[in-house]
Amino acid sequence: MTGTSLLLTLALLCSCTQLLADANSWWSLAMNPVQRPEMYIIGAQPVCSQLPGLSPGQRKLCQLYQEHMVYIGEGAKNAIKECQYQFRQRRWNCSTVDNVSVFGRVMKIGSRETAFTYAVSAAGVVNAISRACREGELSTCGCSRTARPKDLPRDWLWGGCGDNVEYGYRFAKEFVDAREREKNYAKGSEEQARTLMNLQNNEAGRRAVYKLADVACKCHGVSGSCSLKTCWLQLADFRKVGDLLKEKYDSAAAMRISRKGKLELVNNRFNSPTQEDLVYIDPSPDYCLRNETTGSLGTQGRLCNKTSEGMDGCELMCCGRGYDQFKSIQVERCHCKFHWCCFVKCKKCTEIVDQYVCK
Repeated sequence: MTGTSLLLTLALLCSCTQLLADANSWWSLAMNPVQRPEMYIIGAQPVCSQLPGLSPGQRKLCQLYQEHMVYIGEGAKNAIKECQYQFRQRRWNCSTVDNVSVFGRVMKIGSRETAFTYAVSAAGVVNAISRACREGELSTCGCSRTARPKDLPRDWLWGGCGDNVEYGYRFAKEFVDAREREKNYAKGSEEQARTLMNLQNNEAGRRAVYKLADVACKCHGVSGSCSLKTCWLQLADFRKVGDLLKEKYDSAAAMRISRKGKLELVNNRFNSPTQEDLVYIDPSPDYCLRNETTGSLGTQGRLCNKTSEGMDGCELMCCGRGYDQFKSIQVERCHCKFHWCCFVKCKKCTEIVDQYVCK
């Protein structure tokens, strides 16, 4: 092999290695089970060195807070499930493609879909860590120390053990943002624009959890008379967080990088986004056809709704390619009756239904 050929080969290997490294993400903690601290084996490799997808800063935090890693993984897993629920009727349905990059090359595009994914993932970490604190699973935090709300009736007790949203928010900010903050790109570059986009969307996700956390109360008294109430701070159901972020996705702001190295609106007629809003810098692919370059999986073989005019309808879902019809058998519980005492007995009913899949 000539010297020139050798240099070209090495350059290609380096570029491929860099692409693979960039594709890796802490989201992979959702796909690869993390050992709990009590399961560590003496003499075994430290858990942090074995976890794929962590940036140098995240690996250092892992070494300091090893017991947190299980819950970061749980948060990422819940985020992926929520993403797949919210986009179940869209062309891009938040499909996972492997255990390392998780969503594949599609996350290389600074699109609305990428914005939502970063936001819901950050929210998932806040949610999981806040709850783990309350349940006494982490040695560095405990119940919430949020101050008593001013509008809480004077005779109600402020106590109990609330979800520690403050700690969850702070830790998620430190861990999730670490990857972005350790990058140092030229001011005004496309790479800097993407970093700022990611940081904005991470923050929007964390704030969604913080904003929706609310006061929960429990009654005390003879026969549940509710003569006394104890109240605490409680996380909202994660579905509500997903719903809020989906609304933010629908109204996400198109941004570009300025010469000063700050994101600015593409269209100044719109209001500037707040810290609770999602932003994107690239238009979304149409996701109609499988495309290795963009990472689009296409919609071939996806179920569609023949009667719907929305995104789940066969016309839009199949991108005008048409659809195939087939019949399937569905089994459901039916004719249920309550029997004294105390059980419900149901029959099984079968029904043949028409289903449609994109060509």
